[in-house]
Amino acid sequence: MLNIALFGPPGAGKGTQSEFLIEKYKLFYISTGDALRKELKEETELGLEAKSIIEQGGLVSDEIIVQIIEKTIKNNPEANGFLFDGFPRTYVQAYILEGLMIKLDTSLNSLISIEVPEEESVKRLLERAKTSNRSDDNEVVIRTRLKEYSEKTLPVLKYYKDKGIYTKVDGTKGISEVTTDIEEIIEEELSKNLLNIAMFGYPGSGRSSQAMKLAEKYDLEYVSTGRMLEEEIEKESKIGKRIQNLYENGKLVPDDIVVKLIENKIINTKHPKGFIFKGFPRTLVQSYIFDGIMKQHGLALTKIFELRVPTLELLKRLDRRRLTDGTKPYDSSTEKIIDRLQMHEKRAIPVIKRYKQSHTVTKIDGTDTFDNVFEKMCIDIETGAKNLR
Repeated sequence: MLNIALFGPPGAGKGTQSEFLIEKYKLFYISTGDALRKELKEETELGLEAKSIIEQGGLVSDEIIVQIIEKTIKNNPEANGFLFDGFPRTYVQAYILEGLMIKLDTSLNSLISIEVPEEESVKRLLERAKTSNRSDDNEVVIRTRLKEYSEKTLPVLKYYKDKGIYTKVDGTKGISEVTTDIEEIIEEELSKNLLNIAMFGYPGSGRSSQAMKLAEKYDLEYVSTGRMLEEEIEKESKIGKRIQNLYENGKLVPDDIVVKLIENKIINTKHPKGFIFKGFPRTLVQSYIFDGIMKQHGLALTKIFELRVPTLELLKRLDRRRLTDGTKPYDSSTEKIIDRLQMHEKRAIPVIKRYKQSHTVTKIDGTDTFDNVFEKMCIDIETGAKNLR
């Protein structure tokens, strides 16, 4: 869930940017003013309570506002997240929102402040007054509103600066430039929450099948170097012809080709929820390349699985596989199968050892049934996600 608070003084252009955020990221817009008016119009219990206070000349309490916001969030479970406009307005409300987010098992990802100098805000609002016919669009009222915004907002901004989720945007730029700046902030935030999995295991351990099922369950982009190489050959692309030539001459596909394909996959995946990598990195050198690719694109590994299956069981599985449509070139004889397993041990085991020094590598018993192995990985993923929250 992506939860954003959008700040900015009157005239900063929050309305325009809100429309962009709602459309692009499928967020539900929460304006305390709009939400309150809805409750009043529908004469709900909260609305009637607020109406009574307003009629007596009082201000609607934070207690009522937070209940309205909580109700709005709960009534829109299909939303990808929420865009808060006009809340929190005060330091106290910042704590209220924090408590509400904890109660709802989520959090505010980012506060984005569109910052515009006072004179620029006054200029924009006076220009708007020429067509808006709003009685409050005169310089005295405008400056009063800006002063009130500044006095109330500064403590809120400090609260979120201290939490490390405050980012400012130069609101004096053109609309499209401001939009681009906001988009970059959110894309970076989304990349932190992606579920990125690396799947390790000997040939025959079931890593491909498990990886594809995990990709389907968690809506991840499945990245298989073997599959991408085959797709290039099928397309008869320039790279595909080069790969085919290498295969025919018994040579390995060099890293420069594989890296280019992986990067293209990452770049061309629109709004991913994460990636699951199978077949890369295969060597120690590739592990360093892989780390570089991930960092270059603002990604980080969330989970590493190693499927463990005894050698004798692997031999049985691969020997059976050569009698099926899923047979691989190295399944054609027991000798080739053994060579393949030895090659994997020589190249891939050092990669796993390296990752164990910097990550938690979860070992999974791959001899269990397919469904049980899958369930164990899902439990591990979901337990980790809860711990992160």
